[in-house]
Amino acid sequence: MSATRCGFVALIGAPNAGKSTLMNALVGEKVTIVTRKAQTTRSTVRGVVTRGEAQIVFVDTPGLFAPKRRLDRAMVASAWGAAGNADVLALLIDAKKEAGQSGVSEETQAILEGLKESRKPELLVLNKIDAMERGKLLELSARLNGAHRFDETFMISAATGDGLDRLLDRLTAMIPPGPWLYPEDQITEAPIRSLAAEITREKLFERLHDELPYQATVETDSWKDAPDGTARVEQTVFVTRESHRKIVIGEGGRTIKAIGTAARKDIAQAHGANVHLFLHVKVRENWLDDPERYRAMGLDFPKR
Repeated sequence: MSATRCGFVALIGAPNAGKSTLMNALVGEKVTIVTRKAQTTRSTVRGVVTRGEAQIVFVDTPGLFAPKRRLDRAMVASAWGAAGNADVLALLIDAKKEAGQSGVSEETQAILEGLKESRKPELLVLNKIDAMERGKLLELSARLNGAHRFDETFMISAATGDGLDRLLDRLTAMIPPGPWLYPEDQITEAPIRSLAAEITREKLFERLHDELPYQATVETDSWKDAPDGTARVEQTVFVTRESHRKIVIGEGGRTIKAIGTAARKDIAQAHGANVHLFLHVKVRENWLDDPERYRAMGLDFPKR
């Protein structure tokens, strides 16, 4: 019997490069939220893939961008911290967006600068290749490999699954020998309470789009399992202003009801049984300056 292998692969990249979509596709189930709005992944999320004797722990990280606020700085620090602790780095690039640049985009160049001191194996993963001409993809690959030396380049579509098997095969071979960290059937490190809160936050963004500020957050207040396998879940949506609370609730409570209906469906799927979800909306004005809230999100609190 061959020795087991186990290693961490950090998925890094700019906001909306498709890291969360890729994570879910690789794991085969929803373990992290996906929205069209940038910078919605706030802390690292781990997804586990066990193939044969190898266990790959994928780490979905917040998007790398120029931070402006305290929360931004905490998110970017979390992403680079995960990169520093990984065995392999996979830089995801939105191929469609990057191919439209005359050279390497400023956003991508900033990430490449951050990778200069890395001594870890680094893969370039060109995502969103759907309907792109092969010539443009090869040109983009040459441009990025000219700006930074990658060990290998992969062209994938996280949305359709194109190219994922080849990527997984390569990563399986790259991770080091070692004992597994998780049971064979475990696919995420996040407890169901945390995942449930993130699912509701995802539905907030989907429903409200640009109306909802980034300051909104969700916490699971209680999770009670019933003898029949169902669960009663109570969550609170925190916003920083009364005007934001009214937006989340909506006229006659219609918005929060729609958010709850959508969230309940995905939480039940993750739980494997029906859930009864009760949502509350409260104002917490200064949570962005509260170290406890950052710890709850799995982030270090920046002092300034």
